[in-house]
Amino acid sequence: MNKPFRFLIFVVLASLDNAAAGVVPPLYAVMARDFATSEARLGSVTAVYILIIALSAATIGYRSDQGQRKQWLFWGTLVWGTAMVLSGRAQTVNSFFLWQAITAVGIGGVSAVGFSVVSDVVPPDRRGIALSLWAMAQTLGAALGAGLATIFGGSNWRLPFFLVAAAGFLFAVLYLLFTTATRRGEAEPELTAVYATGKSYEYRISRADLRQLWSRHSNRWLLLQRFFLALALGSTIWIPRWAIARVQAEGYGLGDATLIGNLFVFLFNIGGFLAIPAGHLGDRWQQRHPLGRLNLALIGLLGSIPFFILLYFLPLRGVIIPTHGSLFAVIWAILVSLFTNGYVALAFVVAFFGVSLFAAEPPNWAALITDLNLPEQRGTIIGLSRLFSATGNALSVTLAGLLITRLTAHFAPPTNYAVGLALFQLPLLPAAACYWFMRRTLPEERTAVRALLARRAQQITGIGK
Repeated sequence: MNKPFRFLIFVVLASLDNAAAGVVPPLYAVMARDFATSEARLGSVTAVYILIIALSAATIGYRSDQGQRKQWLFWGTLVWGTAMVLSGRAQTVNSFFLWQAITAVGIGGVSAVGFSVVSDVVPPDRRGIALSLWAMAQTLGAALGAGLATIFGGSNWRLPFFLVAAAGFLFAVLYLLFTTATRRGEAEPELTAVYATGKSYEYRISRADLRQLWSRHSNRWLLLQRFFLALALGSTIWIPRWAIARVQAEGYGLGDATLIGNLFVFLFNIGGFLAIPAGHLGDRWQQRHPLGRLNLALIGLLGSIPFFILLYFLPLRGVIIPTHGSLFAVIWAILVSLFTNGYVALAFVVAFFGVSLFAAEPPNWAALITDLNLPEQRGTIIGLSRLFSATGNALSVTLAGLLITRLTAHFAPPTNYAVGLALFQLPLLPAAACYWFMRRTLPEERTAVRALLARRAQQITGIGK
């Protein structure tokens, strides 16, 4: 099967993983009402979910680097799809917690294995744009999950779980039947001669490699950077709640505000599509300068901070949306408000710049960590990065929930959400500092990896000895 089709299947699977994760946050208020629990408790479910994803990614990522990856991807998708169905059938918050934990096991494994496979499909000089599509798929997947929650969640919060699971089952079958296993390192220029002569790259990760991964200074900075980034981003699960509260402040009820607020969130995230040209720009800059990708990621990260802080404090006054019409009528009214309501227009512009700048970071980080590690190490290193991210995410989700609850005593909604979200922009500063500190080690360590691949190719083929 050709590479574009394989890449498409991997991208869709990645998006569906994130759709499964994106369903829950927009439904906090509705689910809390049905389960007779608090939104903060549902937030803690999400925190544990994130940790389980990370543990699964690290474990299965390592195991897949030792063996066949196709089976891990297929069975991982079946696991999270089945658990999503059971999550949608849960009658208590405890049973919901159990099935979401199992969902996290499947998603974590698929995320690590999928990244490893994608890195073998695309050559280094196009890795930025390919991984920007990968990152975009994850963003769109999360938006899909949140969108299904928004559209159906007000009347039936269970239905989005079933829809995402059904899509997961469909593409798992397509992946199993219509794709061939991806060969490790097949897109690496140094290994072209290996596969051209009918031979294969048979290196697999061992425990000794774990020390080698950690010994690379740039790896350590990239992993630590993921912790600080996640410490900021974990709080963003409260953005839908912030938007809902903004709409409620205009006099709308919870059900209507859930739909309208989440539609505004989708609208404000349009700038994320610039991740694709940002990935391409990273490829081009990298070809001209050894720190090209790093510089672009650093600029985007720092540049986004003031825009996000400003966005959280902007009001959405004078929003007039029909609450008894069709979904299309609601969407149309929101789009019209972009041109007729100055508050909405300003919020959109600020969000667009913030999200666009931030979108430059994920694909270039992914390309950096791919370039720094051997083909048989990439599932493991991305799994380790999930552990660092999950630690920061879990802390952020928990602390943000507690902070926002405490802030309610001093600020009425939506100001409590705005203050809380703005404070959680501060960890982006040490996240940016990690990029700055790895500038000295990155070029040399990347070159060492390429040289090792070239030596191994010579040993396998006997060419150049």
